[in-house]
This record gives sequence, structure tokens and C-alpha cells, in this order.
Amino acid sequence: MYHEITRRDRTRKRRRLVVVLIACALVVGALAVAINVARINSREQGATALRQSILSAAVRCCAVEGSYPMSLDKLEEDYGLRVNHNDYIITYEAYASNIAPSVVVIPR
Repeated sequence: MYHEITRRDRTRKRRRLVVVLIACALVVGALAVAINVARINSREQGATALRQSILSAAVRCCAVEGSYPMSLDKLEEDYGLRVNHNDYIITYEAYASNIAPSVVVIPR
């Protein structure tokens, strides 16, 4: 049995196709935004964890040696601190040997 495809049928098929393509584009866009937000949150959490590690190593150094280290290099060399300088900008400012240093970690 032959069924003729009318102009109305073709229009309906095109509309369905357009709706499906738009829905797929929206899903892909939402997924891209979600991945980007997750990546940003991960980098910020990494910066917070790195700051805490630096402060912990500085306190450990103060407990062992009796004074806070004057540079981040001392913590890296003597206390096993590992810092990814490519991913984070780190500001380590020590004012005096008896005052805890100021540490700022910013993701690049």
C-alpha cells in the first residue's frame, strides 16, 4: 500500500529534527558549563589545601627549630613540602622568626 508523503508530513519531520538538534545542543552546552565549574572548584580547593600544607609545614618547622622559616624554599628542602609552581602563584611573607608567615595561594 502506497502512502504519499505530504508537505505537512515533511514539515512535521523537519520541526522534530530541529527540536531534537536544539535539545542536543542545550545538553552539550549544559555539560560544558558543568565541567568548567567543576574544574574551577577543583583548582580553588587545591589552592586551599596547598595553603594549609604550607602553614602546617611552617608550624612543624617552628616546633622543631624554634622559629618560623623565612622562605618557602626552606620548607621545600628540609620538610618535604612539594609545591606545583606551574599551577599556583604563592606569596610567602615572613615578618619575623616568632610571627607566623602570611601565605597566599592563587590558582593560575
